[in-house]
Amino acid sequence: MNAALFVLAFCVGIFISVQAAVNSQLAGALHANSVVAALISFSVGTVVLGIAAFARGGVGESLALIGQQPLWKLTGGMLGAAFVFGTVFLAPRIGLLNLVVLVIAGQLIMSMAIDNFGLVQMAVRKVSAIRMAGALVVVAGVALTLFGDRIVAALGR
Repeated sequence: MNAALFVLAFCVGIFISVQAAVNSQLAGALHANSVVAALISFSVGTVVLGIAAFARGGVGESLALIGQQPLWKLTGGMLGAAFVFGTVFLAPRIGLLNLVVLVIAGQLIMSMAIDNFGLVQMAVRKVSAIRMAGALVVVAGVALTLFGDRIVAALGR
């Protein structure tokens, strides 16, 4: 495994948390309009990706293939929009930490299912017992993050 790719993935995780906080602040500055904040976020992202795509080249050839794709392959943008809107909407309501640990738990569970069963035409990568145990530790960490203070208070009575 390439350590640089692991570091990059870790940085992407950092970006997700910062993005949720920044977009939440943008929404607050826009009269709590989460939809407009998500739209602005996607618009800025679209411009940045457009610049990167044209700088890399091959845009015309790639765009010509869109019509040949099944519709489900085009749902990534909708899912991304739902994610960004969800973070903008939920961060100020449930807190960034609660939001992120729940997002991580959802990503972990779905990623294991996708890998194990080869969903959405991904390669099958069976989830071993030790990886399942690691996932359970993460889920336990999520539960402690969400409910740990209540558990400690209840045990102290």
